Amino acid sequence: MNIAWFIFITFVIAGIQAYIYGKWGLARIQYTRSFNEKAVFEGERIEMIDEISNRKLLPVPWLRLESKISADLQFQRQSDLDNEIDSGDFHRTLFSLMPYQKVKRRQHLTCTKRGFYQFQTVSLSTGDVLGIGETFKSVPSPAEIIVYPPLLPMKDIPLPAHSWLGDIIVRRWIIEDPFLTSGVRDYSYGDPLNSVNWKATARTNRLQVSKRDFSADHHLMIYINFNQNEDIWRPIIDEPLLEKALSYAASIAQYAIANGISTGFGCNAYFDEMKKEPIRIEPENSKQQLAHLFETMAKVKIGTSTFFDYFLRDDVERKMQGTDILLITSIVTIKMKEMIKKLEAEGNSVEVLMLESEFAHQKAN
Repeated sequence: MNIAWFIFITFVIAGIQAYIYGKWGLARIQYTRSFNEKAVFEGERIEMIDEISNRKLLPVPWLRLESKISADLQFQRQSDLDNEIDSGDFHRTLFSLMPYQKVKRRQHLTCTKRGFYQFQTVSLSTGDVLGIGETFKSVPSPAEIIVYPPLLPMKDIPLPAHSWLGDIIVRRWIIEDPFLTSGVRDYSYGDPLNSVNWKATARTNRLQVSKRDFSADHHLMIYINFNQNEDIWRPIIDEPLLEKALSYAASIAQYAIANGISTGFGCNAYFDEMKKEPIRIEPENSKQQLAHLFETMAKVKIGTSTFFDYFLRDDVERKMQGTDILLITSIVTIKMKEMIKKLEAEGNSVEVLMLESEFAHQKAN
């Protein structure tokens, strides 16, 4: 009889605690996720911070967090395998919380691929001490991380042989700059008196004037052609090549803006899967512009929104002038050449950086 009562009481207690945890186990559990950086470059490490608190008297013997995280964000392997479980794109973490306890856990991960990673919800699950029951709840946990394309040394970028990118003082627009001088010369009829260099005149006993150097309102547009063949409906077959193009564009943009060149960016890819509109950012020269360009390149989808000759035609129709265009592409079609000639006729300069496919290189070998 005593054994029967013991078994009965044990079942009653087990049932009561299972009911309690089923009803209140996840009550007043608060969770937030954050990153120590808003944006990093591909290959860099960031810290993800899970912060969870139990704001009630009832302890939580175990609490499992599960969320979908891209495999391109690789977690550092933990020695305690009971606490960190990675399965494909899902990441699981186990906690144990005492009454009114707050736990903050920091986990390091490596951003292995360019992109814009957003996190919306996390699934919480808990149960009783004996493992009889289990309850689930999904809670919002908005967070995001932007991964920029990796930057390369300029010497590693296959720029055209006679590229102007290394010339900071550009003489393409003939505008004298009163603050730049490049020597002296003999006075000529019509030279203004304020250009006379009196020191040079006294030294040579001949009237000398300062030679003014020329500067340019230098605007650079970096374009990437996402078409890999003349049929935009065919799928992109070489995504790594376009990732390389974005890395080239980011590196060149950083170099140009660091040297005082107003820089913009455009491509015939898109941000939104529904609208699929091409991207174009007008040239500016500032740290904010560089961050904007990096962020844009991070968020670009690998896909095409239009033919690239249509993209160039927009520049022709809006009479774009006085702009240097660097076109990064793996193909140059006849229609693209026609648009390039029209842009050059308007006073723009166009240079082409041809992308070499690894597939083609392997076949050649």
